[in-house]
Amino acid sequence: MKKISRRSFVNKFGIGVGASVVMTALPSFLTLPEKHQKPYTGKKVNIALCGLGNYAEALAYGIQESDYCTLAGIVTGTPSKAEKWKTQYNIPEKNIYNYQNFDEIKNNSDIDLVYVVVPNGLHKDFVIRSAKAGKNVITEKPMAVSVKDCEEMIKACNDANVQLAIGYRLHYEPYHLELKRLGQEKVFGQVRFIEAGLGYKTYDTLDTKSTVDINSREEWRLNKKLSGGGPLMDLGIYCIQSARYVLGEEPIAVTAQFGTINNKNRFVEVEESITWQMEFPSGAVASCNTSCGFNIDRFYATADEGSFELSPALSYGPFVGKTSAGVLKFPEINQQKTQLDEIGKLLLENKKLPNHITGEEGIKDIRVINAIYESAKTGKKVVLK
Repeated sequence: MKKISRRSFVNKFGIGVGASVVMTALPSFLTLPEKHQKPYTGKKVNIALCGLGNYAEALAYGIQESDYCTLAGIVTGTPSKAEKWKTQYNIPEKNIYNYQNFDEIKNNSDIDLVYVVVPNGLHKDFVIRSAKAGKNVITEKPMAVSVKDCEEMIKACNDANVQLAIGYRLHYEPYHLELKRLGQEKVFGQVRFIEAGLGYKTYDTLDTKSTVDINSREEWRLNKKLSGGGPLMDLGIYCIQSARYVLGEEPIAVTAQFGTINNKNRFVEVEESITWQMEFPSGAVASCNTSCGFNIDRFYATADEGSFELSPALSYGPFVGKTSAGVLKFPEINQQKTQLDEIGKLLLENKKLPNHITGEEGIKDIRVINAIYESAKTGKKVVLK
């Protein structure tokens, strides 16, 4: 069976590092420095990556490019990965941990922050353990697999007086900042309808005889306990996010429908595809879909006096955008570098992280995801409180 890994996905969509002509105002953190401005040479945030899967490689690249962060440690359950990363990134032996001795990181002053990149179902455990070790922590999205888990994570970090962030890389991406501005500032009037979709084909539909071990770490996204769900958790969350931050509103009701399962051998515990609709207080409606059975990467919004869109839109880019008034053109950035630099600067200044990337933001997505699953299972509209 042909399989597309997370690495293939990153390679396919690219992680931009180039530059292009700007037609609209850049956010302040992307403006070019003055010629006389010296590179930053001060203290950096020392990061330990917890979980060395494919996305950790993209994060490591972003950390290497970062002005304010450095890769100081790793946490992995695979000895061969530990040896490879130790050599590749010149990581001291004392900064290398496995999942059993991880708690000893509390005695390591060389580590300031743990970035959790393990499967979704393990996020809570490692965030809480990081907090108890006195380390600030970033966890990849989705924040966790349940609202209760999110609440426990937030409490643990508050109790330990450490900061918790969720890896919302698009919150610092210039095209998405522009989408947010266009929507929330009503540049084209009130947004009435949003269409958002993110999915990619991860199997050969003609291969119906293959079986997979859903308990293997390689296939953890097919394991409900480890993943919390199918593509809605992993990819659809970007559709939820984009609708929420473009409108600046929280959904008040959802309806949802599971898609057809074309590969019954793989999708035993989680959905292959799901479509859902969100209603917002302003009257706006968002229609979204996500899948591991087909490719889609699109965002479109129509308002009273115009429209705006991206395609590709929600992946790693490079993004292509336009509005009813013309083409959108921003620099391509290293999304991970930019995200980490913005978080790193605030931590170095002992400032509070903004609400839009904290646990309070992450738990909102999980509440919506839970409602979508409930609606798809019951066939009924679910009202969100």
